[in-house]
This record gives sequence, C-alpha cells and structure tokens, in this order.
Amino acid sequence: MAQEKTYATGRRKTAIARVWIAPGSGNVEINKMPMDEYFGNIYFEPKIAKPFAVTETIEKYDVWASVKGGGKSAQTEAVVHGIARALQELNPEMRIPLKRAGLLTRDPRAKERKKYGLRGARARFQFSKR
Repeated sequence: MAQEKTYATGRRKTAIARVWIAPGSGNVEINKMPMDEYFGNIYFEPKIAKPFAVTETIEKYDVWASVKGGGKSAQTEAVVHGIARALQELNPEMRIPLKRAGLLTRDPRAKERKKYGLRGARARFQFSKR
C-alpha cells in the first residue's frame, strides 16, 4: 500500500509554504530540518498539529514543507494552511471538520503600505502650530 505524496500550498501574509504529506509516523520536516529545530519554540508545535487533531489523524502522516517569506509566526500559519489543504485533497470527507475549525480559510490580512507624506501607513508626523 505505497500511497503517493499529496501536495498543497499554504499562505499567510508574505509567507508561502509548499507542503507535501504522505502516510507515515508523524514526522514534520520544515526546510530539511526537524520542526522543533527550525522554529525553536514549543509554542508552534500544537499549532502545526491542529489540522491532524481536528481530523483525528495524529501521527498518521509525515509532513515535508518548504517555507519562505514572512516571520516565524506567519510561516507556521502558512504550514498549517498547507497541511489542511493537503489533508482535504487526500480525503474530501475531511473538508467539513477542517472548514469548521477555520483551517481552510486563507488569512488575507497583510501589512498596509506606507503612504507618501506620512510617517507610516496612517501615522502622521507631529503637528506643530509654531
């Protein structure tokens, strides 16, 4: 029963994650490094495991991800988005619990661009009457 890898793309802010999942023992590898070594923080581990927890497939799939752009937090959310989309591709019945958990929705929020004549996107320079 050698099943093929399933591919999906996850995005968040400027982070893009290319994710492959295949049946396995639950190993997560990001940019050719173990997940805890790449992110270096326990906080991200339960976040990345959430799509598997929602679909009750913990330690049934191995994950390989290539991530670029954004910060560590956005990269984590991009990987989660990619895993959720790959699981849905693998088994369409998983769509309902993933959708209810909000894992299939791409978070569209991004940094607003700086406007000319201003200090930032909306912040202005301090006004001086005299």
